[in-house]
Amino acid sequence: MDIHGGFRFFKTMKFTQSFDTLISDPIRARLPDRIAEVVVFSLKQGWACLFGILLLLAVICTNAIWADSWPIARYDFLVVFAVLTQAAMLLFRLETWQEAKVIALFHLTGTSMEFFKVSAGSWSYPEAGFLMILGVPLFSGFMYASVGSYIARVIRLFDMRFTPYPAFWMTVVLAIAIYVNFFAHHFVPDIRLILFAATIALFWRTRITFTLGRSYAIPLPLAALCASFCLWIAENVGTLTGTWVYAGSRTFEMTSLSKMGSWYLLIYVAFVTVTLVVRAPLGVRRNHAKSKTSQMPPQQG
Repeated sequence: MDIHGGFRFFKTMKFTQSFDTLISDPIRARLPDRIAEVVVFSLKQGWACLFGILLLLAVICTNAIWADSWPIARYDFLVVFAVLTQAAMLLFRLETWQEAKVIALFHLTGTSMEFFKVSAGSWSYPEAGFLMILGVPLFSGFMYASVGSYIARVIRLFDMRFTPYPAFWMTVVLAIAIYVNFFAHHFVPDIRLILFAATIALFWRTRITFTLGRSYAIPLPLAALCASFCLWIAENVGTLTGTWVYAGSRTFEMTSLSKMGSWYLLIYVAFVTVTLVVRAPLGVRRNHAKSKTSQMPPQQG
C-alpha cells in the first residue's frame, strides 16, 4: 500500500507548499533571482533546524539569567522547555508525526550514548537537577533529537532526492558500525579513520538534488561535512555556557575542532535513522516507485 513511505511523504508536501506560498514566493517576487535563491535557501535551512535553534536559545538565555535560588534547576527547566517545544511543533503542525518518530528514535540512541560517555568520563554536566539519570540531564537527548529533526525537515522542505543511493542494507551496516565504535573505542582500537573512508566509498557518487529556482546537486559527504561544522558551532554554545564540560577541558572553554569528526560520523547515524522512517527521497528501486506514484500531484520544493 505504501512504497517506502511514499504516500505519507507526499502528504506532508502541503507544509512545504505553505512555506513557499507565505515566504518564498514573496521574496522571489521582490528580489533578483540569485539573491532570492540565497535568501530562500537560508530561511529554509533556519526553518528546518527550528527545534535545534530554540533549544540553543534556551541554553544561552537560561545561562545568562538563571539563579541557584530559583525553585527549579536550570537543567530541569530545559527538559520541560524541550518537551513543550516538541509538543507545540506537533500541535501547530510545524512537524509531522512521521518526523516525530525519527526524533524519538534518535533521542533514544543519543541518550544511550550520553549514559555511557558520561560514565566513561568523556564529558560531564556540572550543574544539579532532579530530571537526571546517571548524571545525565534528560534534555541532552533532545539535543541529539534536534539533529534528526533537522534532517527530516530539511528533506521535506527542499523536497530533496538522494541519487544514486547505495544498497540500503550497506548504509544500515555503516551506521551501526559508526554507532558501535563510539562505545567500543574505549576498549579496542578506534577505527574512525576506516569509518571516514567508508562514508566516502559508500556515498561518493550520491548527490543531494533539490530545486531553488533552478536545480542543484551536491555530494552527500560534502553536505555532511558542512552540517558537522554547524554542529561543532552549536556544541560550542554548550561548552562556552558551561552546560557540559569535556574531560581535560575547563568550564566555558571552546570545543576542539577535532570534535567535528565525531559529528561528521554521527550525521550518518542520524541520516540513516531518518531513512528508516522516510524512504521516498532515496534513489532505491526508483523505477518501481515511480510507476506507483506517477499519479501524484506536482510537488513544490
